[in-house]
Amino acid sequence: MTLKLPISLSRLFKRQKQLRRLIEKAVRATRPAIKPKRVHRARSVTPRKLVEIDGFGSNPGRLAMHFYRPSQLPARAPLVVVLHGCLQTAQGFDDASGFARLAAERRFAVLYPQQTHSNNPNFCFNWFRPSAVARDRGELLSIRQMIDHACAEYRLDAARVYIVGLSAGGAMANALLATYPESFAAGAIVAGLPVGSARDAMTALSVMNSGANRTPQEWGDLVRAVSPQPRRWPDLSIWQGDNDRVVSPVNAVACRDQWLDVRGLKLEDGTTISRSWGEIRRWSAAGRPALSFYRIHGMGHGLPVRTADRRKGVKSDRFILETDISAPLELMQLWGLKRPSSPRRPA
Repeated sequence: MTLKLPISLSRLFKRQKQLRRLIEKAVRATRPAIKPKRVHRARSVTPRKLVEIDGFGSNPGRLAMHFYRPSQLPARAPLVVVLHGCLQTAQGFDDASGFARLAAERRFAVLYPQQTHSNNPNFCFNWFRPSAVARDRGELLSIRQMIDHACAEYRLDAARVYIVGLSAGGAMANALLATYPESFAAGAIVAGLPVGSARDAMTALSVMNSGANRTPQEWGDLVRAVSPQPRRWPDLSIWQGDNDRVVSPVNAVACRDQWLDVRGLKLEDGTTISRSWGEIRRWSAAGRPALSFYRIHGMGHGLPVRTADRRKGVKSDRFILETDISAPLELMQLWGLKRPSSPRRPA
């Protein structure tokens, strides 16, 4: 008896190479569009080193856990989970984005799940594989185990866990928010893709290029299928550059429609805020912002950081893009992660 596979290994490797070429070609094409408009004097900074942690669980997804905990972190501090994109590492992403530096300033811990080469040669999280994103299986469970381990080991506040992901990491963050909604206070999807948009590498490439044709209710049904009766849904922000040639901006619109339907919100009820760099569209539920959509004009594929916030000595990353808005800083405000107030001196 001969076992017939749905796709040959040679075709699978070919698709992996196509994905890498697609990303690298798009980066070369869009990089000139994101040059800083003004010159700012850089401030020196020492990059924070992440620590790799073993033994956090059964780790069925075979991911690596990287962690940063500021010194003298108080008990019940928040946790921010950051998921990198393809062709990135945890340390490289942090060096360029500055999340660990913000953690030191604002007193929270940072968790970086990292993909391994044996799982994906492009270091993409396998958001398109059903076995990797099913509840309590694969990479999804590995990340959940990392979060549980960090909260228990370092006495972090499990009610204040936030997640942000870029590209493949954004798609994986979306899957985590949909599958374990009660585990997150809020999240952010940057140049990501909607839940259930692909089921293998072939359809993933197609969706990245041109999206998938579904109604808002059909998108919402894909989330409700994995979490039919959650106690609550996390607040969410979606970020997208309109010059992205790696993940088509139609996917951000699909993410927006998916979560509007899940939250029972109407598209026409959103409030638009215009900025020099683009616009924000916000929808509220129960008197507070439930969903925010950030559209950045002229930006390609990557995480936006503000030019004025770049520091001397910070390593560059092809997917950390200089703009007039900083996603990391904006998320600090959305999530209420403020600098601690200085103690008053006695009179």
